[in-house]
Amino acid sequence: MLQPIPEHRRTKDVWGQFWIWSGANVAPINWILGALGINLGLSLADTITVLVVGNLLGMLGFGAFVLLGQRTGVTGMVLSRAAFGRYGAYLPAAIQALLAVGWSAVNTWIILDLVMALFGQLGWVDPTAENFWWRLSTAAIIMTTQVVICYIGYQAIAAFEKWTVPPTVLVLVAMSVVAWTQFDINWAYAGPEGKVLTGMPRLAAMSAVMTAIGIGWGIGWFTYAPDYSRFVSITVCKTRLYLASTLGQFIPVVWLGVLGATLATKSGSADPGALIVSNFGVLAIPVLALVIHGPIATNIINLYTFGVAAQAMDIKISRHKLSIMVGIFAMLAVMLFMKQDNFAHALDAWLISIVAWVAAWGGIMAVHCFVFERNTKNFDFLFEGPESKHMRKFNPAAMVAFFGGLGCTYLFMYGIIPLFQGPIAVAMGGVDLSWLAGGLSSAILYYLLGRRYALRYSQVARGKVAREQVAKEQVAGIQVARSRA
Repeated sequence: MLQPIPEHRRTKDVWGQFWIWSGANVAPINWILGALGINLGLSLADTITVLVVGNLLGMLGFGAFVLLGQRTGVTGMVLSRAAFGRYGAYLPAAIQALLAVGWSAVNTWIILDLVMALFGQLGWVDPTAENFWWRLSTAAIIMTTQVVICYIGYQAIAAFEKWTVPPTVLVLVAMSVVAWTQFDINWAYAGPEGKVLTGMPRLAAMSAVMTAIGIGWGIGWFTYAPDYSRFVSITVCKTRLYLASTLGQFIPVVWLGVLGATLATKSGSADPGALIVSNFGVLAIPVLALVIHGPIATNIINLYTFGVAAQAMDIKISRHKLSIMVGIFAMLAVMLFMKQDNFAHALDAWLISIVAWVAAWGGIMAVHCFVFERNTKNFDFLFEGPESKHMRKFNPAAMVAFFGGLGCTYLFMYGIIPLFQGPIAVAMGGVDLSWLAGGLSSAILYYLLGRRYALRYSQVARGKVAREQVAKEQVAGIQVARSRA
């Protein structure tokens, strides 16, 4: 799974990337997060502004990491070896594997409300009851479907996204048309009556949405981007690949976010089942049935990424066994989430943990790959074993920058839970700039501390490329001489 992808096995079809990232984001979590702004007291105009501007900025960075995967042919966690060292890269790989399990659980957990709402419309269950065993069995069926697709591999993932996303999109188009033309959407919604946010509270709420589904959303996909773009031929136009991937993210995230926000102006709720059933009634049945596709499309990416992250830690287990293991771990996590009483608190804490670590990792990798290693063309030595002499075992500069970035992230974060409210964010009245503080501080620290290591590493990389080129030329010369003889 982690070996270099030969050029002849790479695809020149960028539409595959578009459908992969679209499928990952045509999911209920995006309209839930879109409703978050209304739930926090923002106006509809403020919520939409943050969604559009935030995702434009977030996708700029995401697209850069997509191109990095195409250029290097390396997964995100194997690429971490370049900056963190051969063993040091175990740390980000372990975090990524853990978060892939968590995302799979979160997405499956969120869909359970939708399914119970659907079953309630069919008269199978009382949607107001706990329905624990219904929820558990539904989660098990969804998880099994995801594991089977992931077990088959990348080709199955790409095919699933390609053939199932378009009809799902058509249903969501119809859903949006009905919502925006037939429902009494309050397009001038300015906030809760008598409690319209102004000044610092308004900025604080906007920054929270920016972190959850604005810039923070694009940052959250940095670690995944190279895992899939490494299958794209280096001959493919970078602009085409960039646009296909970023638009695949941007369009569904903003679209569903705006849909969730507009529906929430009617009820003020962010609960997925309530948003759909209270607004669509009997129309919810076909809509919910197809929207179940969303978490599956998202989670097959998470399950696959768990496998490549685990193998980046030199865990000698086959990809097929890892697919089954991650399904079991995710199912256990779903059961844990099912015991959470406060939906908003659990989701907020989870999203903050994502932004905190990815922002710090992204700052380091951006400096290393786009500044220190911008001229390196051959990254095959990153696939060498722990005995490799081309990489340092640990890079202290990356570790200092990483934990320094995490520390700055905490200082500027402002979550719903008091534990995740940093002192600087509190002093600023709740304005959350955690993504900016974490990414910028880790990038600066790594630039200052890691330059010497990076220059030595770059010389080794270029030397390896030069030696390989000389060897190829020598072999070609011998073959020519033999043919003449």
